[in-house]
Amino acid sequence: MNIHQLPTPTFFAPSKVNEIWRVPYEQRAQEAASWAQEYNITPASKDKIRIGLLLIDVQNTFCIPGFELFVGGRSGTGAVEDNARLCEFIYRHLGVISAIAATMDTHTAMQIFHPVFWVNSSGTHPAPATLITPDEVEQGIWKVNPAVAASISSGDYQALQNHALHYVKQLTHHGKYPLTVWPYHAMLGGISHALVSAVEEAVFFHTIARNTQARFEIKGNNPLTENYSVLHPEVLTSVDGRAIARKNKELVQYLLEFDKLIIAGQAKSHCVAWTIDDLLTEIKSVNSSLAQKIYLLEDCTSPVVIPDVVDYTEQAEAAFERFATAGMHLVTSQVSDWLV
Repeated sequence: MNIHQLPTPTFFAPSKVNEIWRVPYEQRAQEAASWAQEYNITPASKDKIRIGLLLIDVQNTFCIPGFELFVGGRSGTGAVEDNARLCEFIYRHLGVISAIAATMDTHTAMQIFHPVFWVNSSGTHPAPATLITPDEVEQGIWKVNPAVAASISSGDYQALQNHALHYVKQLTHHGKYPLTVWPYHAMLGGISHALVSAVEEAVFFHTIARNTQARFEIKGNNPLTENYSVLHPEVLTSVDGRAIARKNKELVQYLLEFDKLIIAGQAKSHCVAWTIDDLLTEIKSVNSSLAQKIYLLEDCTSPVVIPDVVDYTEQAEAAFERFATAGMHLVTSQVSDWLV
């Protein structure tokens, strides 16, 4: 059996990728150990070429139909199809993927992009998908909800209001997406926060078969800024220049140590694109040729599309073309000769 093309285990059912269940860890651990023995899969520590797989926000909130921010893409079933291919990719290339890192979008209710943070003059919260601009904050069309100040800024409402205006201005100044009010999602402690069961199972199976611990990166739990990218919050400073967040330099270093780094996840237009963009910025500051070690699994990611509201497909495609121009590789999970 070619180590690059292992079979998929019999327990994996592509038709269940859109479902949630408890992974039977002990059973899967025994099966993974037997799998490694049967196919002569060695510990990842012995790999001469180290290949990393970065999974961005492959969580129920983005990937299960009916959940808060399901990424359907234009097909309407994008994330489900992406994850079926992703799981198959992990199982088939179990012997050459050295390590897996998974980012976890992580939120609580009172954050700057959730409805409860904002109110209008009548005290009504903005509906999900509302865009809040600097002009609207300056004019008082949207203002910080006074009731949240005690939980976020020790009761200093004016400081929080000043930060909110500074924040939306910073987004505009740096060419970011406008502040979007998102539905409550990826809530810490809730089922929406968890990895998709089928993907979690594949990651766990890989961990045991290759004797290498998966890495989990929490992002997005700062109430004062968005964090589309796991590497860089949208805004780093407060209105008076104090640091409110920092870049994830440790993860950048970890990712760039691989000989090849594969990236997949959700959503292509937001957290995936922003993470890759920040990684490219870091690469350019060190050695632009390092971009050539990055491989983007185009058939394992989809853009945000809300029918009759917004479609970020073109923005996602433009971003990926820019990444390719910089030296990164646009690949698919079905053709893997690039792994050799």
